[in-house]
Amino acid sequence: MTTIVVIAKECLPGRVKTRLHPPLSLEQAADLAAASLDDTLAAVAALPATRRILAFEGVIAPNAAAGYEILPQVEGTLDLRLAAVFDACEGPMLLVGMDTPQVTSALLEPVFTDWTDDVDAWFGFANDGGFWALALNDPTGDLIRGVPMSRDDTGAVQLKRLTDAGLRVNLLPTLTDVDTIEDAHRVAGIAPTGRFAAALAAMMPPIPTDNFR
Repeated sequence: MTTIVVIAKECLPGRVKTRLHPPLSLEQAADLAAASLDDTLAAVAALPATRRILAFEGVIAPNAAAGYEILPQVEGTLDLRLAAVFDACEGPMLLVGMDTPQVTSALLEPVFTDWTDDVDAWFGFANDGGFWALALNDPTGDLIRGVPMSRDDTGAVQLKRLTDAGLRVNLLPTLTDVDTIEDAHRVAGIAPTGRFAAALAAMMPPIPTDNFR
C-alpha cells in the first residue's frame, strides 16, 4: 500500500535545466528535461504502487504520466512545495525527483520489498549534496518544511531532520543529479539505452570519460 509521487515541472524552454544553456539551447535543454522525466516515469511504472501521483508545476502534463493523479504544486519555495505533497498523502509514500533519469525500478525496489517494521524512512542522496528520493511511512510536511533547498548541505540537513525526529532511516544509492552538461554526459553513460541518453546524443557528441576524473 505505497504511493509513488514524481515531482516535476512542465518542460518549457527557459523554465527547466537552464544551467545546460550553453552549450545547449534553451529548447534543447527543455527537450532533455522532458526525456529525463519520461525515463523517470518509465522506471517507476514497474513498481507495485497502489497510487501514483504527479506533483506538477505547469499546465500540460507529459503523455508518459497518463493514469497518474495530477497534484498541482503549491506556490512558494521548494521546501514548501515538497511539504505540501507529503501533507496530501496518507500511508507509506515515496517521492522521486525528475532529474535522475538513470534511476531504475531495481534501485527503488527495496522500498517495496524491505520496508520492515524497524524502518520509518528511505532517503537517497544526490551527488550535489541534495536528495533525489525520500520515502516516509507516516508522511508529514513538518519533516521537510524549513529545510534549506538547493544547497550543498540540503541532503545532510534533511537527513538530520529525519533522524532528530526519531525516524529510523535506510539509505538508497547516491545518484548524480543532472545540473550541468558534464552531469548529463555522465548520466547518459550510466544509462545509455534510455530516452535521456538518446536525446543528448542527438544534440551533441559525448564527452570523453577522462574529463570526468
